[in-house]
Amino acid sequence: MALQRSVYTVAARLATDAGRMIDAGDTRQECHRMTTRATATLDPPSGETTATLTRARASIELVTTDSVRAYLHRISRTQLLTAQDEVTLAVTIEAGVFAAEKLRSSDACLQELAPDLRRDLRQIVREGRSARARLVEANLRLVVSIAKRYTGRGLAFLDLIQEGNLGLIRAVEKFDYAKGYKFSTYATWWIRQAISRAMSDQSRTVRIPAHVVEQLNQLTRARRELLHEHGRDATPEEIGVAIGVSTERVIELQGIAREPLSLDQTIGDEGDLRIGDLIEDTGAVIAFDAASAVLMSEQIRHVLSGLTDREAGIIRLRFGLTDGQPRTLDEIGRTYGVTRERIRQIETKTMTKLRHPARIRLLRDYL
Repeated sequence: MALQRSVYTVAARLATDAGRMIDAGDTRQECHRMTTRATATLDPPSGETTATLTRARASIELVTTDSVRAYLHRISRTQLLTAQDEVTLAVTIEAGVFAAEKLRSSDACLQELAPDLRRDLRQIVREGRSARARLVEANLRLVVSIAKRYTGRGLAFLDLIQEGNLGLIRAVEKFDYAKGYKFSTYATWWIRQAISRAMSDQSRTVRIPAHVVEQLNQLTRARRELLHEHGRDATPEEIGVAIGVSTERVIELQGIAREPLSLDQTIGDEGDLRIGDLIEDTGAVIAFDAASAVLMSEQIRHVLSGLTDREAGIIRLRFGLTDGQPRTLDEIGRTYGVTRERIRQIETKTMTKLRHPARIRLLRDYL
């Protein structure tokens, strides 16, 4: 691209000096007209196709809503537990784990257990599993209440619930009733941790480390609380004080929180326009321009062939015709071992030669 610009630059310079500057927008306007005609031949999405896509999206949303409603209805029928119930179930779970370990160790050591003892241990294992399931099911509503706080951050509500349920199961496995805590208090941390980890792994196109996700959650909570307290959006300085980080870190976190947009995402009511259609690709090379640049380069090479090697070399370096990087008079002077004034004199003399109408005529069609 730089070389192509250099070719256009020297041609324009020659034409300008000769008083024959042509409207450089003509060829680009023609190229634009050709592109517009080619684009117009593409068939836009039909109304029937758009309506079908709209109905499909509505069906998916309806199925998701019905699934959430059915799940909430099912878990609402489970009776909540008292603190004593939680302790009783935790004791039963612990006994089941102990019995299962006893059976595994006896099998590993080829130790024969009495039939009655083996039968009792298996019964304790079954009771422990039932107690575990009971403790999990009784706290599914806790997961839902926590998952609601994380909606709108990249994961579907059902996915948040599922990840929270995994954290709940982990809490059941780690709960120590002897410390005197309520199970819901203990499980809340595990549920939040599971949801936060899932969000950091799954919710974004570019994965964010878990500790950064936690800072983003703190920022969101602080922003919400400050809005409720002051009745306006909080400044980065206020948020930084609230969560204990610098203002620069708050600004950095706000940038990280922005979700990337897909260029294929549709916009508008009809859904037939993509974001990528509205963004110009400044680095793209139009085939017409590329071909024109090649032909112009050949013509410039032909024009320069009537000069001496030194004159042609200076012009190539001065306008960057070789590598797209124009050189200063000082740089060219060091290359040829002469002063910048001598290079300027040679350039002026050479440009006078190139202003001949016969040479300008070769380049006129490319401007």
